[in-house]
Amino acid sequence: MEKNIALVLYYNKQTRFSFNALVGALETDEYFDNLPIYFISRENELISGLGTIINKHEEVIVGISFCTPQLWETYRLIRDLREKYKNKPLFITGGPHPTGDPIGTLRMGFDVVIRGEGEETLIELLKKIDNNETYSTVKGIAFLDDEGEYCYTGRRPPIDLDRYPPFAVKHNRFGYIEITRGCPYFCYFCQTPYLFGGQIRHRSIEVICKYVQIMKNRNLTFLRFIAPSAFSYGSLDGKKLNISRLERLLSDVSEIFDSGKVFLGSFPSEVRPKHVTEETIDLVLKYAHNDNLIIGAQSGSQRVLDLCHRGHTVEDVYNSVELTLKKGLNANVDFVFGLPEENEEDIELTIKVMSDLVKMGARIHAHTFMPLPSTPFKNAPAGKIDKNIRKMIKKLISKDIIYGNWREQEKVAEKIATYFKTGKL
Repeated sequence: MEKNIALVLYYNKQTRFSFNALVGALETDEYFDNLPIYFISRENELISGLGTIINKHEEVIVGISFCTPQLWETYRLIRDLREKYKNKPLFITGGPHPTGDPIGTLRMGFDVVIRGEGEETLIELLKKIDNNETYSTVKGIAFLDDEGEYCYTGRRPPIDLDRYPPFAVKHNRFGYIEITRGCPYFCYFCQTPYLFGGQIRHRSIEVICKYVQIMKNRNLTFLRFIAPSAFSYGSLDGKKLNISRLERLLSDVSEIFDSGKVFLGSFPSEVRPKHVTEETIDLVLKYAHNDNLIIGAQSGSQRVLDLCHRGHTVEDVYNSVELTLKKGLNANVDFVFGLPEENEEDIELTIKVMSDLVKMGARIHAHTFMPLPSTPFKNAPAGKIDKNIRKMIKKLISKDIIYGNWREQEKVAEKIATYFKTGKL
């Protein structure tokens, strides 16, 4: 490297797996072999300790990633950092919210927004900074020019996942392995396809196994996968399943990771109702160690499912839960309360479906709708939990068959909706 620069990452619980992948990308380029990277997990440590780092290096880049519910805490953090350190560090950001709301994010006090996938963009951006070159030519970033005008350099082509690791081996930052990126369904409340595109991409089995072997060599014992829909692995379009490819992945991984536990279709991923079949469940039972599937139902109203562009039916939900339970796995079923244009009839249908599923033996994973940037529902009203839904939640809580952050999400949703309406934090 040309200069004595350092990268500081706000490495908190919500962002560590994204940063693991970004640092892993830097590790693929020997240019960054001597780049000091500081992983700071607490806000007060970042604010108080940044000065010491600044004094050690010629230039410091501070990276912060966040999603929309973290907007207010991030705003307070960047405000405090700016007040204390002025323009000494370069503040860069990325993630779901900055990608969808780049202008608002820049006005919070960030210098550069990395929009969408960050692996190649971060590599190029850091090289430009190190060589005292303008970063205005780096694809995939947004910034305000000297006159305060918004500039966006354009979207970068989707990356080849095989070129980059799922985590940072040299820095000993391990986590989940992302096996699939992109989603063809474009559900109107979800940011995933608007962040990563609708063309589904998979990390190859050979490359996945390479990193599974590294995990085994490091004596790690739990292996979890990240995918928009876990059973879509190997599929050409993300809709028609490729069972043989999925089985080969699980078979090869299980052979390597024989002393550890493999999880598929449970946290941190979920499965689509249509993808729950005899074949997919049998693969979980044969190769994986999870005792449950997380099934994305979202609503019990077909009208609402169609409005959300979900691409499945209420009947698909019933069938997936019935089959999951029949095969001996627990069924945790996602529902989103307060979806846009939901009426009383839709609410009653959702209550009925949830009641039916609970009687069958399922648990409910409850969410409240939150408008998110770059989605078709961005400007929709905040989700509110209907009084009859509340009654059912109270009943289910007493039986310990519902879980989730619906209470906090309802409060945050109102703040988000107000922010998109007024532009003020």
